[in-house]
Amino acid sequence: MQGLKRLEYRGYDSAGVALAAPGMDKIAWRKKAGRLNKLVEDLEKKPMPDATVAIGHTRWATNGVPSDVNAHPHMSQDGKIAVIHNGIIENASELKFNLEAEGYTFASSTDTEVAAKLLGKIANEIVEKQGAPDLFEAMRRVARMLTGAFTLLAVDSRQPDIVVGARHDSPLVVGLGEGENYLGSDVAAFVAYTKHAMELGQDQAVCISADKVIVTDFEGNVVSNPKRFTVDWDASAAEKGGWDSYMDKEIHEDPAAVSETLLGRFDAKGTLNLDEVHIDEDVFRQVDKIIVVACGTASYAGLVAKYAIEHWVRIPVEVELAHEFRYRDPILTPRTLVVAISQSGETMDTLMALRHAREQGSRVLAICNTQGSTIPRESDAVLYTHAGPEIAVASTKAFVAQIVAAYLLGLYLAQVKGTMFRDEIRHIVTDLKAMPEKIQWVLDTQADTIAKTAKQMLNAHSFIFLGRHVGYPVALEGALKLKEIAYTFSEGFAAGELKHGPIALVDAGEPVVCIIPSPRGRAVLHSKMLSSIEEVKARGAFTIAVAEEGDESVANYADVTFWRPQCPTLLSPLVDVVPLQLFAMDMSVLKKNDVDKPRNLAKSVTVE
Repeated sequence: MQGLKRLEYRGYDSAGVALAAPGMDKIAWRKKAGRLNKLVEDLEKKPMPDATVAIGHTRWATNGVPSDVNAHPHMSQDGKIAVIHNGIIENASELKFNLEAEGYTFASSTDTEVAAKLLGKIANEIVEKQGAPDLFEAMRRVARMLTGAFTLLAVDSRQPDIVVGARHDSPLVVGLGEGENYLGSDVAAFVAYTKHAMELGQDQAVCISADKVIVTDFEGNVVSNPKRFTVDWDASAAEKGGWDSYMDKEIHEDPAAVSETLLGRFDAKGTLNLDEVHIDEDVFRQVDKIIVVACGTASYAGLVAKYAIEHWVRIPVEVELAHEFRYRDPILTPRTLVVAISQSGETMDTLMALRHAREQGSRVLAICNTQGSTIPRESDAVLYTHAGPEIAVASTKAFVAQIVAAYLLGLYLAQVKGTMFRDEIRHIVTDLKAMPEKIQWVLDTQADTIAKTAKQMLNAHSFIFLGRHVGYPVALEGALKLKEIAYTFSEGFAAGELKHGPIALVDAGEPVVCIIPSPRGRAVLHSKMLSSIEEVKARGAFTIAVAEEGDESVANYADVTFWRPQCPTLLSPLVDVVPLQLFAMDMSVLKKNDVDKPRNLAKSVTVE
């Protein structure tokens, strides 16, 4: 139950458990629609028996509405086997039709129950043929029969000493304990009990007992020496620690996320050393185009990277939504570097995009926050953001960490290609190292103004966010945060687009948020943004500015200003986004929404 609590950020419309122990004729199980506490209350009223093996699941509905019946686990026809499942089984309808023709009955409308009934059938066929149960072999046979994306776990009352699993295009990781072992879709499930973990590869099956872990492919061939790793954070990092919400805690961890991502990247001479990047320098020198593939918040981090990398490295950078990338026949060559950005490392759209890129001969570098996840494992290189676990569904500290990692990649390429002098790179690095303190300044000094503004704007019907240059992706991210957790219609625009249509949306009293660049060095951008804010102000908009401390000209145009400390323009997104994160959170709290678990959303989108 502790593991499920830590994984509830992945899905929270229902939850269930199944367990077995010697002497049980059938699996004991319990499941409830709603948040995990519904299941907890039910278990407290009517405790379940002690067990030697157990599986549990928190669900985000992809197949069948949230309900008690559709919740996992699902049972075999004879009740001896329980199955839980992440993903989508694409040939479930065909399999179900065949099973129904053989007399099998179904209670739910899920694809998972099809897998459970099929696994029960195969397991019984093995018992009849061999005279003894072999759940591991049954799981492998079922995995070979399924198409789609799936991680399956199962227990069998006839083998109450093992849990078996199989993974195809969906996450699964092994926790290695002493006298106990674990399976989870994320290390957060078991990090309170062990920091030692094992990666499972694509199309691999696993069988764990108290003292043994066996990994095979779907054909039954044993995988020797699966890769092991140590989790570099502890369970306390995944707890709220006195904060009102995980999101509140994680916004206040923005400074640490930036610091940790920068840590250990430089040798004694100040040379940038990305030690997790295992692509030869000669390959990097030949790169003539970068394509960033990502979704949502990660794609906005990629847009920030575009401005910085093109300026520093002088090669074109394209930013693609991963779910559109492979369907439009993109132009990829061996000299194209594809950068896949994903907090979880399991985003299915991004995973399929990187696979397509590798098939076309391009190198892929992943920017990821989760050790042992699929996207880094399938990439040619990985740059880990060391932001620690991000539990709130709406991403905050991962965004700033992804931007920092992208900056590091850009500076490394500039170093390798010789497009910048070393002292120029060191100067930018020095500025980067100062950013955590600047982010902290925003958190310490602007929170009251932001909270008051959220209260004032609580009944606004919609928001427009405007930005230029690197302020444009910040505007997109600020709008996304309001959509995600405050359920307020909001759109981000490049400010120059305002007069080409969006200005028709401006209405008296409705808020427009403007990201104002520094007047130092980018005076033309600054004056253009002031013109935009003046245009909406003239039409009665309530104007909110994010501006540099000491920029007195903004006071003539903005009704409210969220101040940021002075910093270089290209690095400003790291501070500009912080007040927008706080603002969205405050709006959500005032609306009495669940900040950490917004409706209809899951943390990791592991289906395409």
